Amino acid sequence: MFESVGALLGSPWIYALVGLSVLLDVFLPVLPSGVLVITAATAAAAGSGAAAAGQVPHDVPDIMVLILSATTASVLGDLVAYRLAWRGGERLDRAISRSRRLTTAQERLGDALARGGGALVVLARFAPAGRSVVSLIAGAAHRRARDFLPWSALAGLSWAAYSVALGYFGAHWLGTTWLATGVSVLALFGAGAGAAYVMRRQPA
Repeated sequence: MFESVGALLGSPWIYALVGLSVLLDVFLPVLPSGVLVITAATAAAAGSGAAAAGQVPHDVPDIMVLILSATTASVLGDLVAYRLAWRGGERLDRAISRSRRLTTAQERLGDALARGGGALVVLARFAPAGRSVVSLIAGAAHRRARDFLPWSALAGLSWAAYSVALGYFGAHWLGTTWLATGVSVLALFGAGAGAAYVMRRQPA
């Protein structure tokens, strides 16, 4: 089954598709970018397994290129959201001020970046819609790009590497089946739920 998936995902277009999905999900968090990354990594595991068995596999995604594509797209998406929020003016400021949760998040993020403790940016990358909130708030608060973007890059790399590792090693451990993909996706969602819980539990 995954031979055919590997053939489908083996096209260089898979990297563009992954990149586009990851870039856009800062604005549309419902996009299944993580599922797509995991599926491509699972196909890569199928190809490596076929090669180890002495077979000639179809072209399959390269996991390092997958990580690079997802990371680059994540940082670019954060940067676009950051710049748009920077230029959002008073309308965006009023929208944030009307929400106690967003106001608290803005203050917390500002304090974290000012202290050099941008681990909050990394944590938010795993939480549902956390990436969107952090990027928009950093821009709306006019935080310096040099304070925000390095943490955005670390967050994108951490998320991409984790997602690819789930798909790749999950397939090696559980077999290249849809069960392995499903378990890997659940693990990704579990990390997101855990990140959201930790962020809520942090003192303001």
